[in-house]
Parts: sequence; C-alpha cells; structure tokens
Amino acid sequence: MTVDLRPRADSLKRRIFRMLEAASPDGKLALLIQWVMIALILANVAAAVAGTVAALSARYGEAFRVFEIFSVVLFTIEYAVRLLVCTEHISLKDYGPLKARLRYAVGPFALIDLMAILPFYIALFVPAVDLRVLRVFRLLRLFKLARYSPALATLWRVLVDERRALAAALIIMIGLLTLSATAMYYAERAVQPTVFGSIPSAMWWALATLTTVGYGDAVPVTTIGRAIGGVVMIFGLGMFALPIGIIASGFASEIRRHDFVVTWGMVARVPIFAKLDALSVSRITNLLRAKVVQPGTTIMRKDEVADAMYFIASGEVEVMIEGKKEPLTLVDGDFFGEIALLRHSQRNATVRALTRCRLLVLEVDDFNELIASDADLRAAIGAVAERRLTEEPAPNTKSR
Repeated sequence: MTVDLRPRADSLKRRIFRMLEAASPDGKLALLIQWVMIALILANVAAAVAGTVAALSARYGEAFRVFEIFSVVLFTIEYAVRLLVCTEHISLKDYGPLKARLRYAVGPFALIDLMAILPFYIALFVPAVDLRVLRVFRLLRLFKLARYSPALATLWRVLVDERRALAAALIIMIGLLTLSATAMYYAERAVQPTVFGSIPSAMWWALATLTTVGYGDAVPVTTIGRAIGGVVMIFGLGMFALPIGIIASGFASEIRRHDFVVTWGMVARVPIFAKLDALSVSRITNLLRAKVVQPGTTIMRKDEVADAMYFIASGEVEVMIEGKKEPLTLVDGDFFGEIALLRHSQRNATVRALTRCRLLVLEVDDFNELIASDADLRAAIGAVAERRLTEEPAPNTKSR
C-alpha cells in the first residue's frame, strides 16, 4: 500500500508561503522569522560599513568574514525557499511551475534578494574580480527591508503609480538645468572662459544653484550673470518642491485608499449594513471616529447605556458576557455593540482591551442624524434591524 505524500507536501508549502510572503504574517513563528531577517539585514549593513574602517577591519576582519558567510547561507536558503513556494501566489497560479518561478525571479523583490547574495558567489568562483568593488554591493541588502516594511512597500507603489508625473517633473528639471546653463554660458563665457567656457561646464554651476547647494567654486561676476543667478535660485526652490509634492500627495492618497478599503470591508460585514449599497456604506464610513486604547482599558461596561458601536482596526479585546463562563476574544476586523444603533438599551457585556487597540467608533447620534436625512437608507436599515432584533433580541457582540 502506497501513501500519497503530495497533499501533505502542498499543505507544508502553503504554510511556508504564508510565513514568508504574507503581507501580515500570522503566528509567532512567522513574526519571529520576520524580525530575525530584519535584524540580520541591519547587522549586515552595519558590518559592511564598519569593515571600511581600517582599525576595525584589522582587528575583527575574521569575524566579519565568518558573519558574511553565515549571512549569505541564510539569505541563499531564504531565496531558494521563496523561489520554491512562489507558485502559491495568486497572480502566478495560471502558469506552470517553471514559468511561474521565472516570472517571480525577474520581479523587483526577487532581484534584490539575488543581488544580496550574488557578489559573494562571484567573488568565490571568479577570483580575478576585485573584492573591494563587490563589497559595495552588500549594501543592497538594505533594500530587502522593503519586504518587511509596509511603509516602504507603500512608497514603492506610490512611485510606480506616479511614475508619469515624476517623469514630467524630471523633464522640467532637465529643461531648467539646460536653460540656466545656456543663459550663464552666454553671460559669463567672455569673462570666465575656464568656468563657463561651454554649456556642459556651466551645467555644474546650474545644478549647484538650482539645488540651492551653492558650492561657491563657480560664481557669476557680471551684472547680467548675477541677475540670471538670482532668477535660477528662485526657480530652484520650486523645482524640487514639485516631485516632493507629487510623492507626498500620492503617499497620502495611497494610505487613505487602503484605510477606506479596510474600513469599508469592516462596515459591510455588520449584519444591519450588509444589504446596503456601496454609496450608503461609504457614507457610514465617513462618520467613523478613530480611537486608540491601551491594554487593560475597559471600553464598555455591562449595564451602561449603549451609545456607540465599535470596529476593531487592530488589536484584541475580551468580551465578558453574562451567563457565559469563558470570555469571547475579538480581533482585527471584528465589531461589537451594534445593537446600540438599533435601540437605546443597556449593555449586557463588558469589553476590555487585551492589547493596544485601534478602534473605529460609530456613535448613535451621528448614525441617527444620517438616517434622518436619507429616507431610503432609513428604510433599508429599518427592515434589516427589525428582522435582526426579532431573531436575536439581546446580543450585542459578534465574533468571526
């Protein structure tokens, strides 16, 4: 009798994939792996920088080499495992195993992983290569942090999304640089032929002036040249504000978009809102107010007048319901206290924060004001509320 081990292997591969590739890893082991890799990356960058100090290199050179080998072994294992489990990506499911791995290998994150280990193997198998040049590439390991930082990943998406606007800003910057250098060339070439004798030579002055660095190694001496220099300085202030503004605006929009999607999903899960259309749900999300509570804080108490419902954006809470021996634990995406929106009653449970929680609060007064101004929304919620109260007359908590 033979045992088919493929289902067990597939299950193991999926678990490894979730630990390595999930945006928000679940489980203590996944978080441990993430923090170990972050620490290893930072330690590698620190070692690469410290290795350029002659005294440290002479004293700890052997330790640096051992740590480099250890790091490369771990990074190589990580790269190989990621390449093995990458077929679990939804975007690669339609390809065969080989093609899926090839497409993954040419992705930005996989290329960064490869560049983190490739210089070591080049130096190992091609002794003629200058090791001092290859050591510089070890600093590329810093970019591996983008895997473990949602903020860096968000910034990368912003740069990709705003690439056309940033390209337009770059064209404007190059145009200003060329025009500034050309104007200064014609104004100063006769007086300072060694500094402004050609447009490429004048570009150094234009770049230093537009960036407001002003090294002072090339300065105009004629009246026209100084006037041109003043205008270039003013344009320089606005030139670099343009791409900064584009990135800042894109970053803020990306964060708002993400928060809206998460919030919209939580609101749509509430039974009394489940049948509403997208416009009505979005109007409700606009009424939500953020609140942060620390571990051990009592969010609501039994027998209090119900005046708001809560959505858990992050964290864990404990719900102690009368008549139940074991408390109920609610986590990210759960909600509680929704009956407060349907009738002014007393709480039948006490809710306490187990961890630091970020909550979204929908107060009864705001909700009542909303439905008072929208007859269709009031009728839709009223129908669902009547059915829910008939089926479940008392509960005011929910778990996944």
